[in-house]
Amino acid sequence: MLYYLNGIFVGLLILSNVLAVKLFSIGDWVVLPAAVIIYVFTYPILDVITETYGKEAAHRTVITGFITQIFAVFFIWIAIQLPSAAFYEHQQSFELIFTAGFRVTIASLVAYVVSQNLDVIIFDKLKQRHGEKKLWIRNNLSTMASQLVDTAIFITIAFLGTMPLGALIAMIFSQYIFKFLVAILDTPVVYALVAICRRAERKEKTDPAAVRA
Repeated sequence: MLYYLNGIFVGLLILSNVLAVKLFSIGDWVVLPAAVIIYVFTYPILDVITETYGKEAAHRTVITGFITQIFAVFFIWIAIQLPSAAFYEHQQSFELIFTAGFRVTIASLVAYVVSQNLDVIIFDKLKQRHGEKKLWIRNNLSTMASQLVDTAIFITIAFLGTMPLGALIAMIFSQYIFKFLVAILDTPVVYALVAICRRAERKEKTDPAAVRA
């Protein structure tokens, strides 16, 4: 199951970067990047990995995600630099969609590394205190704390100096509220995935051949 979780984690991570250019609104006052509806689900997956396979496995997942993002940025840059076919008329649109500013890219990578590792650390500390009990507490506390850090770091690095401070704070607040609500709602999913992973682990210990098959 760890391989599947790692694959889903990295896939969601890259997809969120691709969709970051799309903005949507909730009512008249909340504007969010489409990436947020995908990126928020990387945290519960990381919590499941930490809960089931341990802190070191979760840290390796974070490192894998970081390396994959670097490769994605590199290969997207190569794709943009490739000469367009004579009949291809969408080069400017392609560049507009897939080119993020350098500052935004740096903000995304820094926020990712800091917040995801923080999520693992907080979750692991709480697990050491509670054992396998109170999963809902460590899932919610670790995700809510790390999501706040992620949002604050990203928006500050990406937009500080480009808009009034009040607008910057409002953007952090509105994005965090959305992430906060998702963190509460994803708790049943975390419980279900942890149960599936533990069942798979028990099956592997009793019948390794059946799991490999």
